Amino acid sequence: MIKKIFSNIFLASLLLFFACNEKEDAVTVWIGGEIVNPTSNYIILAQGNKVIDTVLLDSNNFFLYQSDALKEGLYIIRHNETQVMYVESGDSLMLHLNTIDFDESLAYSGKGAEKNNLLMSFFLINENENKVLPQWYTLSPDAYTQKIDSLKVSKEALYDQFLNKHPNATEGFKKVARVSIDYDYYLKKELYALGNTHRAASIDDSFFAYRQQIDINNEKLRYYYPYYRFLLVYFDNQASKQLGDASERYSYEFSNARLNAIQQAISNDSIRNNLARNTALRFYFNGHRKQDELEKFLTDFDNINNNPKYIAEVQKVHNTAIKIAAGKTVPNISLLTADNNVTTLHELIDKPTVLFFWSYQYLRQAESIHNRAGELKAKYPEYNFISINTDDHFRRWRNFIRTQKYEDSEEFQLENPVDSEHALMLNNLSKSLIIDTDLTILNGNCTMFQPNFEQLLLGYLNRQD
Repeated sequence: MIKKIFSNIFLASLLLFFACNEKEDAVTVWIGGEIVNPTSNYIILAQGNKVIDTVLLDSNNFFLYQSDALKEGLYIIRHNETQVMYVESGDSLMLHLNTIDFDESLAYSGKGAEKNNLLMSFFLINENENKVLPQWYTLSPDAYTQKIDSLKVSKEALYDQFLNKHPNATEGFKKVARVSIDYDYYLKKELYALGNTHRAASIDDSFFAYRQQIDINNEKLRYYYPYYRFLLVYFDNQASKQLGDASERYSYEFSNARLNAIQQAISNDSIRNNLARNTALRFYFNGHRKQDELEKFLTDFDNINNNPKYIAEVQKVHNTAIKIAAGKTVPNISLLTADNNVTTLHELIDKPTVLFFWSYQYLRQAESIHNRAGELKAKYPEYNFISINTDDHFRRWRNFIRTQKYEDSEEFQLENPVDSEHALMLNNLSKSLIIDTDLTILNGNCTMFQPNFEQLLLGYLNRQD
C-alpha cells in the first residue's frame, strides 16, 4: 500500500514537472516511467543498434531521462524485451509496463503519449491478426485479399481518428504510422505466398502489385518491426522463386539463394548486413548441416557482409557449428544427476542415444516432449532417450521431476547452462541430437516432433557401416 501511494505521488509529480518544463524548454525530451517486476535495475534507450543511454531504476523501480539532443524519430526502449517508440522534441513521455506481460501492459501518458499508444495498438492488433492467418492460406488469392483488406480498413479508421484529433501530427510520424499499416499488409501478402509455395506459379501478378512501390532500402526504418519483418519474408519468397517449391527453407541452397537475392536488391549497407546476418544465424541454428556446406556458406556470407561485428559473430557460431556437425564427436558437457552428483555426457552413452531438452518455465513443452520421448522409447528400445533440463535451480528441478514421476536415471540438468547451450547450439527447446554408440553425432539439429523423425531413427539403425 505504501509503495502504491508513493507510486501515485511520484507519477503525479513527474507529470507536473513535465508540464512545467514544457513551458520553460520546449525542445527538451523527457522520458520516465515505472517497470513492474523488473528483471534488472536499468533500462536501455537506443536508436537502432546504437545505445543512447543506460538509465538506472531507483529503489521503487522508476526511471527518468532527459535530453535536448534527441532528434525526431524511432527509438528503442529495452528491458529484457524490446519495444519501439516515436519521440519528438518537447515530448514528455511517461510509460508503464509489467515485464510479465511486456507488450500488452505497455502504455504511455504525458505529451507525445497518444501517438505512441496508437503505434502500440497497431502492434498488438497485427500480432493477433497474424496468429490466425494460417487458417486463411487455403483460400483463393482473391478471397484471402478480401480478408486482409478488411483488416487494413479497420486500422486506417484508427489512424484517421488520430489525425482528426491531431491535425498537426508531423510528417515523420505519419510515415511511421502508415508503415505500421501498409507494411503489415504487405507482410500478410508475402506470408500467403510463402504458405502456398506449391502453387506460387498460379498466383496472379496483380496479387503482388504492391511490390512496385515498396522501399527496401529505407535506412530510417531498418529496425522498425513491421518493415523488417516484411523484408525477412519478402526475401524468403525471392529465394523460393529462384529454387521452386521443393526448396527447404534452412538448407544450404535456400540460404545461399536468399543471400544472393539480398545482395542483388539491397544497396544500403546496414540493411544488407542485417539481413545477411539473419540469414546466417538461421542457417546455422536450424537444420542438419554437413561440414562442406558450413564452409561454403561462411564464404558466401563473408562476400556479402562488411560489418566486422557481424562477421566475428557469425565466425564464432560457425566454429561451434563445425564442432557439432554430423560425424563429429559430441561435446562432453557436464551434467548433474538427481542425486546432485556430476557426470558427463560421454559417460552416459552406451548405445544410440537421443538427447532432448526442456525447461520448467515452459510446462506444456516439458510435458509434451516427455510424452513424445516415452512413445519413442517404447517403439525404439535400441535407443536411449536422455532428458536434459536447461534451468539453473537444482532443487526446483529435482522436485519437479520427482513430482512428475520421471525416471531419475534418465533425467539430468546442465551443470553450466550458458557454456553447454553454446557448445550444443541450443537456440530452442525443441532441438534434439541423435548420437551413435561411439559418441559420433548422427544428427546435430533435429526435433522429435518433425514428421520424418522416426524414419531418421530407423535409417540410422539400418545404415550400412
